[in-house]
Amino acid sequence: MLFNSYIFLFLFLPLVLLGYYGLSYIKQDKLALGYVTCMSMWFCGYASIESFVILLVSIFANFFLVACMSRAKGRYGRKLLLFIGVLWNIGILFCFKYYDFFIENINAVLKTDIALLRLVLPLGISFYTFQQLSYVIDYYRGDCEKYGSLEYMAYVTFFPKLIQGPIAYHGEVIPQFCKEENRRLNYDNLSKGIYVFALGLAKKVLIADTFSKIVTLGYDNIRDLNSPSAFLVMVCYSLQLYFDFSGYCDMAYGIGLFFNIELPFNFNSPYKADSIRDFWDRWHMTLTRFFTKYVYIPLGGSRKGNFRTYLNVMIVFLVSGLWHGANWTFILWGAMHGICSVLERFKLSKKIMSKIPKVVRVVVTFILVTFAWSLFRADSIAQAKELWDQLFHAGWGEIYAPITEVFNDIIEMKLLYRMGFSGMISSYPGLLLVLFTLVVLLSCFFMRNTQEKAENMRFTNGRILVIVGLMIWSILSMSEVSEFLYVNF
Repeated sequence: MLFNSYIFLFLFLPLVLLGYYGLSYIKQDKLALGYVTCMSMWFCGYASIESFVILLVSIFANFFLVACMSRAKGRYGRKLLLFIGVLWNIGILFCFKYYDFFIENINAVLKTDIALLRLVLPLGISFYTFQQLSYVIDYYRGDCEKYGSLEYMAYVTFFPKLIQGPIAYHGEVIPQFCKEENRRLNYDNLSKGIYVFALGLAKKVLIADTFSKIVTLGYDNIRDLNSPSAFLVMVCYSLQLYFDFSGYCDMAYGIGLFFNIELPFNFNSPYKADSIRDFWDRWHMTLTRFFTKYVYIPLGGSRKGNFRTYLNVMIVFLVSGLWHGANWTFILWGAMHGICSVLERFKLSKKIMSKIPKVVRVVVTFILVTFAWSLFRADSIAQAKELWDQLFHAGWGEIYAPITEVFNDIIEMKLLYRMGFSGMISSYPGLLLVLFTLVVLLSCFFMRNTQEKAENMRFTNGRILVIVGLMIWSILSMSEVSEFLYVNF
């Protein structure tokens, strides 16, 4: 089930809110939390029964391991259970996400014929596995208490963050479930949640899905692209990915507020970054902090000299690339970011960068990130190379006609046709596409992000009109339900 679907907006969400606050009103707090947990499982199982079963198995296994750890006597018993817990979580992720990738490469190198499993990737497995792994590790370290089974299940399955994050730690969510005041309807949180949700839905439906049509067409017809068209497709994908993923996270944050649960923000204007290091402090922030806490620091962080620091940085980015998908494109994408991050740590690089105006650093960082995103989007390294060849060698000319045609076919453009702008659109078919892309791009550089807008948010007549307008516009534009990009990761 997706946030940008009619069944979610008009059936699932009203049912879960009415049930939760109805049960809380009659002082059935445990039952209310259990109700949200069951509805969250329906949310997961709506996609496939297999995803639901795997989620349940994962929850019970991790809860059982922590229960055993709480009873274990002696340091070695706890260490053994920690090892089993890490092996279990990484193993289940490897089995469903990476097994076929490794076997395909082994078959290619050794000329073997080992059978592939061809398992379907369970919904949200990359996200809820990391969250449970953090709980197992933190409990071993003594950084958290042993939670009750209901609270733990509610934390793992809580549907706003289930399939695409943010990767929220147990200590950020479970205590909020347990606060008595959070079980009563809070109109300030509800209004703030509606505002953030409306912004996120608009990001997804009105912006990301528009760019999606252009990107899909461009990648399906790379050989027909000239240099400006290839550049446009690459920029459109950077914008599509950002507005798609940040739109989802905004909606997740907004829905969390409906239940008085404040989830961590996941984005902080990443395209305003003036370096790759700064970019990763702003993009998918909960993933960055996870790898910092559970990979980078245990490896030694920056405490063991420059060489070890650079090595640890590269390991983190390679792991991050592999986490995103079982393909060499993701590994190479991670390596590109890792190399840039390492280079930025050199004293000479810091000295040079300090003398470059910030606006130049921001533009250069965006270009580097966009170039890397083109590899992230590609089905193979060969396809990415083909796009780069078109970018640098295909020559200049008008934008590839089918790209402008697919943009001019969206509902908003058809409305402009009926309003009498058909002559201008026909005379300059790519003009509005370029203007739309430029306006959206500039908004990333100059506008406040959702996190900044949500802080100390107050309703005004103008803001109410914006929210109502965005919701109506987005709902009317949901003629086709499109998946979020990070569902596949």
